[in-house]
Amino acid sequence: MDTSKRYSPEVRERAVRMVFDHQAERDQGLREGLTTSERERLKALERENRELRRANEILKTASAFFAQAELDRKLKR
Repeated sequence: MDTSKRYSPEVRERAVRMVFDHQAERDQGLREGLTTSERERLKALERENRELRRANEILKTASAFFAQAELDRKLKR
């Protein structure tokens, strides 16, 4: 059974036009919200933040590994 709603092409076109118009108003400063360039910058910063967090986790794991190896080496002496 198909549970998705079916909208006519006219309704879909009108909805898309409204979204584009609202975003254009934001870009012109006529409406509250993020401009297109601000939204792109935010996405780039979020992506960079994710990558840096991932790299930080890798470095933490590597640091713990090498610290444990150093302790093991000292205990064997």
